[in-house]
Amino acid sequence: MSFFLTYDAENWEYHLTTPGYVVLVILMVAALVIPIVLSRKNSKKMSAKQLTFCAVAMALALVTSFIKVASLPMGGSITLFSMFFMCFIGYLYGPKIGIMTGVAYGILQLIIEPYIYAPLQVLLDYPLAFGALGLSGFFSKKKFGLTTGVIVGILGRYICHVISGYVFFASYAPEGMNPMIYTLGYNATYIVPELIATVIVVSLPPVMKALKYVKTMANQ
Repeated sequence: MSFFLTYDAENWEYHLTTPGYVVLVILMVAALVIPIVLSRKNSKKMSAKQLTFCAVAMALALVTSFIKVASLPMGGSITLFSMFFMCFIGYLYGPKIGIMTGVAYGILQLIIEPYIYAPLQVLLDYPLAFGALGLSGFFSKKKFGLTTGVIVGILGRYICHVISGYVFFASYAPEGMNPMIYTLGYNATYIVPELIATVIVVSLPPVMKALKYVKTMANQ
């Protein structure tokens, strides 16, 4: 394990080594490419288009994640609709590709801003939390599917962070406060405002029309 991680006893956290970063890059690429290659639409042209859309969505999500409206002191921030792009991939291509693209993006976030306290915490806060955004894919063929998918996907991420916060960061709760109440409130502080803003924007008729057009183009 020390080959991939080094332990910082002063701050009670782990840091990635160079081999650790290399492994994460390999896992990220595998999470992004394998589901697309094995998808039911197995033509090379379609797989290339899917990969392009997924890669562009990851890039846009990453860029907008750096545009922060507000940041919390112990992690978490309200961003410029960064979660939307992973939800949108689920809406375009269904849950399998949506979830795995979210997992790949979660690994990318881990590479860029790693906060590592325990293996389960890493899984919950990165690949599982961002992979949950791809749950939007289960609603890709429903009426108002994108709006519903955004709500479900972002709430899925919220649940992952709440579990992580309760299990690993309960000690940060103010004295006398229930740790579950604390982690529910802390994570809602940054996730709920972005969820509301995202739902409002994607529900606007011109935006819905434009996104439906992109979906048609993505699947041609």
